[in-house]
Amino acid sequence: MSRIERAVDVIDPVFLRSPLVSDDQLSAALGREVLVKVETVNPIRSFKGRGADYFVSGLAAGQRVVCASAGNFGQAMAYAGRRRSVQVRVYTALSANPAKVARMQTLGAEIVQVGADFDVAKDAARELSRQDPSWVFVEDGHEPAVAEGAGTIGLELLAATDLDAVVLPVGNGALITGVGRLLKERSPSTKVVGVCARGAVAMLEAWRTGRVEPTTSVDTIADGIAVRVPVPNAVRWMREVVDEVVAVPDSALVDAMRLAADTLGLVLEPSGAAGLAAIAEHDLPAGRIATVLTGSNVSPGLVRLAA
Repeated sequence: MSRIERAVDVIDPVFLRSPLVSDDQLSAALGREVLVKVETVNPIRSFKGRGADYFVSGLAAGQRVVCASAGNFGQAMAYAGRRRSVQVRVYTALSANPAKVARMQTLGAEIVQVGADFDVAKDAARELSRQDPSWVFVEDGHEPAVAEGAGTIGLELLAATDLDAVVLPVGNGALITGVGRLLKERSPSTKVVGVCARGAVAMLEAWRTGRVEPTTSVDTIADGIAVRVPVPNAVRWMREVVDEVVAVPDSALVDAMRLAADTLGLVLEPSGAAGLAAIAEHDLPAGRIATVLTGSNVSPGLVRLAA
């Protein structure tokens, strides 16, 4: 808790105090009062700048960072590295969203594309760190500082209003574990609900069973939450602070993207709309509910699909 509080004073202010919006049209469409925390109005268009900047702030002089990313975490690390003069290398899958790859390069990261999916790229990034310890391997969902940076969203939510439930997309788990840790300390009656894509349920199954078992493949348009191999630390933390995890089909993600565009005027990527999709698809806890719109780095083809 003390590190989440400290993070507020360390993280680049450009990522903090994001808008919390109550929209009558959105709530009417969802049939209940829904608040949305808009984490897309910053230089990398996602929430991941919080955790990345907090992590990079703790590196020693001369250290370099290597990570794997579907795109948003890599952008966050590139931005933080440029700001703090830290070299960053990002491994991505060969199939990574080209728009996200281009933005990572623009922000100063060295990009290496390898393998069929995110987890193959992660293995390659980890191997570089083993071979050359000057490269610090950072795994989203494993590093406490990344989750603690994300946990500042929870501070901002509770400073604004009382909530009966918070619904959060689940990729590698840093967001839901950081925010969940804060909520269970400060507002234990607030339910913490995670959302996975129906075509990528490795984290859901690991949360249910406690067993960290990879799936053979993923099949979803939501690259930001397309996790095939669960992160053990994140699973352990999730089992301590998460009350429920649900899954949504890609069709619901597309519908939620359309809903955000129609009611809020916001373009979201599929994982960024996962919370809205879960609220529309599932019978979630009653009362005032909030979700986090986590990212808007959407590929051009998906923009047309959701139009």
